[in-house]
Amino acid sequence: MFPMNNKNNGKIRKWLIQATAKAVCFTVLLAAATPINWAAESLPTANPESVGISAKRLERIDEYFQRFIDKGQVVGAVSLVARHGKIVHHSAVGLKYREENIPMTTDTIFALASMTKPIVSTALMMLFEEGRFRLDDPISDWIPEYADHMVLASNGPLQRRVPEARPITIRHVLTHTSGLTLNPANKGLSEEELRLASNGGEQFSTLGERVARAALIPAAFSPGDHWQYGSSTDYVAVLVEKISGQSIDQFLKERIFEPLGMHDTFYNIPPEKVDRVAARYIPTDTGGAELQLAPTYAEPTTYFPGVSGLNSTSSDYIRFAQMISNGGELDGVRLLGRMTVDLMISNHTGDKSVYIRGPGYGFGLGFGVLVDPTKSLDTLSPGSYGWGGAYGTLYYADPAEDIIGLMFIQLRGHGPLNIRQRFTNVVSQSVVDSVADRKPKIQGYNIRQD
Repeated sequence: MFPMNNKNNGKIRKWLIQATAKAVCFTVLLAAATPINWAAESLPTANPESVGISAKRLERIDEYFQRFIDKGQVVGAVSLVARHGKIVHHSAVGLKYREENIPMTTDTIFALASMTKPIVSTALMMLFEEGRFRLDDPISDWIPEYADHMVLASNGPLQRRVPEARPITIRHVLTHTSGLTLNPANKGLSEEELRLASNGGEQFSTLGERVARAALIPAAFSPGDHWQYGSSTDYVAVLVEKISGQSIDQFLKERIFEPLGMHDTFYNIPPEKVDRVAARYIPTDTGGAELQLAPTYAEPTTYFPGVSGLNSTSSDYIRFAQMISNGGELDGVRLLGRMTVDLMISNHTGDKSVYIRGPGYGFGLGFGVLVDPTKSLDTLSPGSYGWGGAYGTLYYADPAEDIIGLMFIQLRGHGPLNIRQRFTNVVSQSVVDSVADRKPKIQGYNIRQD
């Protein structure tokens, strides 16, 4: 106890004021250093009819996947539908690991494959919003090996390489119009160039190392001339690393997954979550499916692709998808500005053939974009966007109807089944509300006006 006299009282008051000031300063610094605005961990659910969707018609989604399962073509599936920011359907059918008779569940972890691309592209556009670059800046500003890149001028045994007609820009790699590839085969390389570009057949330790070596590989065409699906998003990932100073793995975790509450999304699957991973399958010659990869723990890697590699759940991915649909924000957490999202989901490729999605589609900054529904196989509105993955995953959003659809299977070589294209139609048929009196006609389709 301090002696209670006036002299000491003055000292005590001074000490208390200083201590309080230091405590307040520490609290302010802690608040500034701690990301306190993280999103809630689950989207709200709603009765389908309350958002203009028929519950009875939604039952067709499970029936749809069950038909593939009954034929032995698909082992299991998870599907999710959200409208107006609320989940109206979330279901699992079949098995996630047939050989062990383990049922599919809605919290199953799937290999996203190319559904990684929209997330990695979003990461780069977050840096765009910080003023770190312009879309038409050359990638050689950060990856100098591409300053004098060459293009393949002819095919066949007498392959020639000539300088590219224009620099490769950030826009080119975001839109898959760069002509770049990481595959050195049949590109007219010398034996030494082939050895360097392929690392002598050994795995590269990082994506950045591989991309730098791949500068030896000539582009398929001059940047901007065509649309070609392939390695472009790997360059997007390396740009994120170069500009931010972080690995793409760390950037995604700190800037996207943690703020959005996506706790089951990662490159390296933690050992304690392996039992939730779906097995991967491939088609058989007789129309069935056989095991390609059982769920097993893999040693952590430092090679983080931009084109693929992430693993996630339906509950996690809907949070990313809803953030984009909301114009860059979810539950008070804003990752992007609305105008940036509008730019990303606009067609940047003109009438170039986006052959992966088929007729009627263009490509934005990381997303396929439906330009003309009359030419496509999907019952979606103009401006719908999204992307899929090689194992049969699919994400799409229809802004005019404010609806998001997700499907997850694990079948490499699902193409002949057309299972993804028909899924969008099965979801769209469940929309039954009439809003014709509230939205003007655009390109023969209706755009919702809230």
